[in-house]
Amino acid sequence: MTQPPHSRTAGDQQALGQVLEPAVRTRGLSKDFFGQSVLEDVDFDLRWGEIHALLGENGAGKSTLCSILAGLYHPTRGEMMLAGAPYSPHSPHAALEAGVGMVYQHFRLVEQMTVAENILLGNPDVPVRMTASGLADRAREVMDRHGLWIEPTRYVADLAVGEKQQAEIIRLLNRGVKVLILDEPTAVLTPREAEALFATLRNLADQGQGVILVTHKLREVQQSADTVTVLRSGKKVAHQGVEDTTTHDLARLMIGDDLAPGSGVDASHTTGDKLLELHSVSVVSDAATRPELDDVSLTVRAGQIVGVAGVSGNGQRELAEVITGLRTTTSGTIRLRGEDISSQTIGSRINKGMGFVPEDRLTRGLVLGLEIEDNVLLRSQRDREFSIGPFLRLSAIRQWARRLIDRFDIRGVRKGLPISVLSGGNLQRLILARELSRQPALLVASEPTRGLDVGAAEAVRTTLKTERGRGVGILLFSGDLEEVLGISDEVVVMYEGRIVASRPASEVDVAQVGRWMAGVT
Repeated sequence: MTQPPHSRTAGDQQALGQVLEPAVRTRGLSKDFFGQSVLEDVDFDLRWGEIHALLGENGAGKSTLCSILAGLYHPTRGEMMLAGAPYSPHSPHAALEAGVGMVYQHFRLVEQMTVAENILLGNPDVPVRMTASGLADRAREVMDRHGLWIEPTRYVADLAVGEKQQAEIIRLLNRGVKVLILDEPTAVLTPREAEALFATLRNLADQGQGVILVTHKLREVQQSADTVTVLRSGKKVAHQGVEDTTTHDLARLMIGDDLAPGSGVDASHTTGDKLLELHSVSVVSDAATRPELDDVSLTVRAGQIVGVAGVSGNGQRELAEVITGLRTTTSGTIRLRGEDISSQTIGSRINKGMGFVPEDRLTRGLVLGLEIEDNVLLRSQRDREFSIGPFLRLSAIRQWARRLIDRFDIRGVRKGLPISVLSGGNLQRLILARELSRQPALLVASEPTRGLDVGAAEAVRTTLKTERGRGVGILLFSGDLEEVLGISDEVVVMYEGRIVASRPASEVDVAQVGRWMAGVT
């Protein structure tokens, strides 16, 4: 592969980029799945030395385009060029060898291995024989060089989602890729971490490398990208310099219409009785150096959204799991509608009115090999509406699934095919549809908009606010501070397993919450 220019200023790179072959060029690129076109005649150009944002609604074809470039899919039609030469990788490994690497929205890590082993896995520069401490030291050098940090001796299975994503980014940067593709890389990062990441990406671009950024955060595009391409329904609808557009223009291009602004928090909104009460809840693990949860107390009332903010890995996942019954407490009590549920089963909590949108939709939220009817039936299979004794009422189940598909605008469903063919955003809508259809009193929602485009994310937020208006109590875990502050009535901040701040959302701002998340009080 032709190497990009190095050791030049950003201005030099941009000038030189006009005479060099593009880093990546596609012409008429198309992809069909099961006879349905998901990408149609897309022309795309990535220049050396630029950060190129790729925007579009869920199902618009962004991930498909990037997966073709990264060697995961083969195009049905069209051609690709890499540094002016024909490019047709037969696998992700072949793409990586050619200098193209991708950080996927759903991670490609070996969970049974350590962070260091994952970062250095497959790197030809690592000796065949190397001690665990040597691997950890080498991984620390890599992380220090790129300004990212995860304890290298930890096992990936024990990491929070945000930490897994960081490990993916570090792994590819360590392989020295020349074209780096990132699918929603900041979805679970704090503002400070996101700034550090974009500084790293800008440094890579200034050295002449090409960066493709898939994101639904329009502000990130405005602040960090040089060029933007917008896809809609599998087709390219716009390609222009970021300086020539506005966030409103981009939102309109993505959804094909003006995006209605969110209503924000209603200051006159009143809350009801206490639904969820935690008193001095702690979780201590023998393998952890500090308590996973340390004396946590909080309250969620009927008709209230309580937003939980914090850097990933500071107890948010553990707190959600304790409340929903996936993890046991060491001490403290959990009450739902006044009843102590600390030792009750997951099923018992569900029957008492608790719903749960898990952080990891693929492993804990859905069964990817089953069809949509089977997935919406989970937790309801014993309801009289859907069963007669040991027999299921298949017609009623199909009708119910169709109603949920229409109500929540779940796209891409095809009869007889598993839900694994759906995009990430549609999978998330499916989980929300299932949980809310049971009319829970309390909904625990963990990263409900992670990876969604701007239109779909706003639809989810509107749904949560609508449920709040119906009297549902909602405990929202989100790494998007603007989301937490935008729809929450109360904001609590977690740091090292403790709640370090709890304030009405109207009394705090992003900067203040960011300081609490960093442990600065």
